Amino acid sequence: QEKNKLTTDLKRLRKHYLSYEPTLTELQRKYEVAMKEKMLMRLERDRMRARVATLEQTVKQMQEEKLPPADAGPEKTKSKKGRDSKLPPDDSVVNPYAELDFDAPPLDRFQLRKTFRGHLNSVAAVAFHPRKPILATVSDDQTWKLWSVPDCDLIMSGEGHRDWMSGVDFHPNGTHLFTSSGDKTVKVWDFAQASCTTTFADHTQAVWDVAAHHSGDFLASCSMDHTTRLWDLNSNRCRQTFRGHVDSVNSVCWQPFSNNVCTGSGDKTVSLWDARSGLCVQTFYGHLNACSHICINNRGDTIGSCDADGVVKLWDVRMVAEIGTIEVCQHPVNQVCFDRSATVLVAASDDGMVRSYNTVTKELICELRGHEDAVQAVVLDPTDSRLVTASSDCTFRIWH
Repeated sequence: QEKNKLTTDLKRLRKHYLSYEPTLTELQRKYEVAMKEKMLMRLERDRMRARVATLEQTVKQMQEEKLPPADAGPEKTKSKKGRDSKLPPDDSVVNPYAELDFDAPPLDRFQLRKTFRGHLNSVAAVAFHPRKPILATVSDDQTWKLWSVPDCDLIMSGEGHRDWMSGVDFHPNGTHLFTSSGDKTVKVWDFAQASCTTTFADHTQAVWDVAAHHSGDFLASCSMDHTTRLWDLNSNRCRQTFRGHVDSVNSVCWQPFSNNVCTGSGDKTVSLWDARSGLCVQTFYGHLNACSHICINNRGDTIGSCDADGVVKLWDVRMVAEIGTIEVCQHPVNQVCFDRSATVLVAASDDGMVRSYNTVTKELICELRGHEDAVQAVVLDPTDSRLVTASSDCTFRIWH
């Protein structure tokens, strides 16, 4: 009898629990919708702030320069371009990461959490928003998209390039997106206006990469035309052209909180340039094949570069010397990135693998398998808690 009673009670409890399940599912759905709406509200708030700031700046400029109002016909076109920006003096900005120590992320415990087929063609590059859990992706399908992390809900998308897209970066304030393309242009996308506001078309061949300066006033881009260009985002013109590479310039980034631009080229060299003079400061020799990507750690004292032979090299910026070589695989390595501690370097390669290495011992930490084609991009989020990879298999994947 007791057994029958217990069985009956268990059935009742199960039935009772099942009656709550639809309510719990509905609450979970409502929570997810509320979180998505909250993120969209934040983006809308930031758009409004950016719009107000732009209007205030315009009013201030009109007062300073005593320009006629906007409805004055002939003068209207002249007020679109601002004055040239000035690069900050080298000693005026202190690198906030110079004295900070971070723990290395536990990449050996990272697992694949999300696979997202977000584009119709190869995903070429990814970038994290500097302040919010938002990810930008660009693809050979000629579109860019913004995704919430980790749910990968589509927030915004844009199209306007006439060929495959290759590079993406956020404005340091998170108000604009910069993209580069095989159509020889660099475009500036304003989230407040939800449109492309500027197109830079001075390059004569495909543009491979873009990188925003920490001041938010300048943008660097590199191209198959052997040059790197410095764009002024206030006057909307090319302020400097860096010439010296004898092959396609495949990657560009800024030395953090400085005026130095770093480039990696198909001529097998890595170069450091002074943005003010346009002159090459240092050149690092050692790669035996085309350099496909470069990155610099937060402190700005170490450069990581990878090439088409599957080799990664580490360089000491101050000593202008090679620190070490890591032979990753027999396939080209397409992209590398440092963690915040600079003790871990992650490499994405053509064999569909993502590998992480200790930069001190040069030893392999772990391998991440999952992509079905070449991995084109890899990036750690600003807190090192998530790793995002993008591939020619039309997917991007989140690991943590």
